[in-house]
Amino acid sequence: MPSPQTETPGLELQSPKEAEESQTPAQGSRRTSSRKEPNAHCKDGTRLGLGTLRQAFSRASQRALTQVSKEDTGLFRPSSCSLFRSFRQALDGGPAAGHVQATPEVPSGVMNGVSQQASTGAASEELKPEAEGKSVADLITERQLLAAFEQLLRLETRLVAEKASRTFEQDPTAFARRAMDVCLHYDGLAAELSAIVRETLGSDGVDAAVLAELARVVNAEEEAHPSPPDDGDFLRTPRHWRQHWEEAVRRSAQERVRRPGAGWASAAAEGASGLAQLLAELGGLVRQDLQKVRQEVQPAYAAAGFPAWEVYLRAFHSAVAQRLQELARDARGCEQLYVLLDWAANVYGSPDFLGPPGLALPAEPLPPLLAPDVWARLESDYTSFLEAKIASCFDNILQLEQSHWAAAEDPEVLQGLYQAPLSMDVHMLVAEHVKAAGAISAELEATTLRICTRALGLFVPRFEKAFLASEAVSEPHLGAYINACEELRTGILSRFPGTLEELEKPLVAATCSFQKHLLQGLQRELQPLFRVVCTRDWLTQDWLRPLMDKVVRFTGHLQRVAQPRAQETLQEVHRFVVREYLAQALRPRKRFWAMERMRGSQKMSLDAQAISDTFQGLGSEATWLDQAIQCVAEILGETYKDDIQRHLETLIRSYPDIRRDHILAILALRRLGCRRNQHLLQHTQDLLRAAAGVVGAEAPRGRVLFEEIKVPSAIAVRITCI
Repeated sequence: MPSPQTETPGLELQSPKEAEESQTPAQGSRRTSSRKEPNAHCKDGTRLGLGTLRQAFSRASQRALTQVSKEDTGLFRPSSCSLFRSFRQALDGGPAAGHVQATPEVPSGVMNGVSQQASTGAASEELKPEAEGKSVADLITERQLLAAFEQLLRLETRLVAEKASRTFEQDPTAFARRAMDVCLHYDGLAAELSAIVRETLGSDGVDAAVLAELARVVNAEEEAHPSPPDDGDFLRTPRHWRQHWEEAVRRSAQERVRRPGAGWASAAAEGASGLAQLLAELGGLVRQDLQKVRQEVQPAYAAAGFPAWEVYLRAFHSAVAQRLQELARDARGCEQLYVLLDWAANVYGSPDFLGPPGLALPAEPLPPLLAPDVWARLESDYTSFLEAKIASCFDNILQLEQSHWAAAEDPEVLQGLYQAPLSMDVHMLVAEHVKAAGAISAELEATTLRICTRALGLFVPRFEKAFLASEAVSEPHLGAYINACEELRTGILSRFPGTLEELEKPLVAATCSFQKHLLQGLQRELQPLFRVVCTRDWLTQDWLRPLMDKVVRFTGHLQRVAQPRAQETLQEVHRFVVREYLAQALRPRKRFWAMERMRGSQKMSLDAQAISDTFQGLGSEATWLDQAIQCVAEILGETYKDDIQRHLETLIRSYPDIRRDHILAILALRRLGCRRNQHLLQHTQDLLRAAAGVVGAEAPRGRVLFEEIKVPSAIAVRITCI
């Protein structure tokens, strides 16, 4: 490092002997001048000389300071500013006449045996042999830091002693020149310490011996200036080099952290991929630097008791936090915000990022990488963008399904079941975003799940309406979407139980709607075939076979529908067939007499058995439907009239939803006399009231049959006439 001597020849550091010789003529000249001139002239001349000296000192200080890098000015200001203040105090308000200051003692540990001699006139000491013949500037340049410091300390101690002995009373200019020289060389030494810190993590690095020398100099400075002296002398004021060293470490960390992305334009211009690359480079550099600190820097400082690891760790932590906040201010969009949050939580926040497991961390925990309010703002911005992104993703899913409908593509069959991409797309959408958010924080995971749940709850009715309004409605597609809704319901609700309340209702409603439309298609096909029941053609034709063939074909689709929806739908078909059969039988177009009634009873019994056998073979578990048609057939063909009451009792107990109108319609079909009908109605009245109570309280769920059968008013009138 260039010495300040090159700027101002008068600032050349001199040996103690040379300093004594150079001071003597000045004092003699001063005395001669004072003898030749009057006292008034002497006083005015002194004042003029002091003003000129202040200006010269200020210019010399500025020239010396410009030789050092701008980034190190923080190290120079304390000593240089204190120099100016103290020098001004020495010129304007120096010690009163007759006041003698005590000579400071130099710590023996710093001087390493160097002796000190002080008197009221001058002090003399010898340089260390190894530093003989070298100026302080040369020692600093050669990074013989401790030798340079010890030589400066000896000169400082001597200068203080001479000042205390009022040696410079007649020539304050000499004191100012030498004091400024000492302070500027102290600043040069501090600048060299800062340069060493800056080079430590560079590609070439710094020798461990130089780092150890730096630590010894800082310790020596603390021992030499343990606390501010009582007299306020600037030369003896502590320079706090340990704080300067820590500040240099912080600046070095900041410089290193800002190297990745030096050509970074902005988050908006670079995008999420550019931001991810920048953070990856940043993470790699910080890891590499901290590893170098652990393996090379810390051992070099450890001998001097320096906590290098903790200081560097905190410096990099602070620098990374500052850099991350700068990037966060420019981040835009869901992807960029997530990249920042993920890097902070999972990359930098990983247990082994700052060091291998078992590495001693600072006793005082590191502060959060991002302040709580900054973190909360990032999460809030992320969730705001996420809501729009999730809604857009559901729009894309709907468009994709509509493209399948337009292409008239049948759904795929996987593992024997209809499959729609809808279920997989929604599962992936929800699971990926919730998992990604959970990797950052539990709070963000819960928020993301609520966003996905709310968006899915709004999407399902939209999707249902769009599909049912399209021309793609068919058994395969309806079966596929029944499966999709059931998969979403069981999959998402089982994985995320907290979504039950918000998703259960729309998913169940959509499933029921698809089931209803699936059944309606079959009902439209079967409805005309029931018109033949209880007609002359019915007695002679095998009308039931085509009807049951359609049912069997339909159940082929149900085999590709997941349980329990397939069983529910099959039972609903079973119930529809029995209900429509009875509805047609209770409003006959022909009145049976004698032998026709017996043939009709036999035909109805055979139909009941065929329907029961067919649905049992298809896997229907609705066996409770088997007795309905059979009981009506037995009443129709019963020859012993007293047994009709027993059949009615069985019918009422088996089907609690039966009503008086249904009993009257059955009796009208049997064509009993008025007195017999009245007797049977009175007997079954109590049973009907009990059955009504069962329907209102304890009727089995879904066992509704007669309640949906409407008896024509014409039959009721005819029965009343009977």
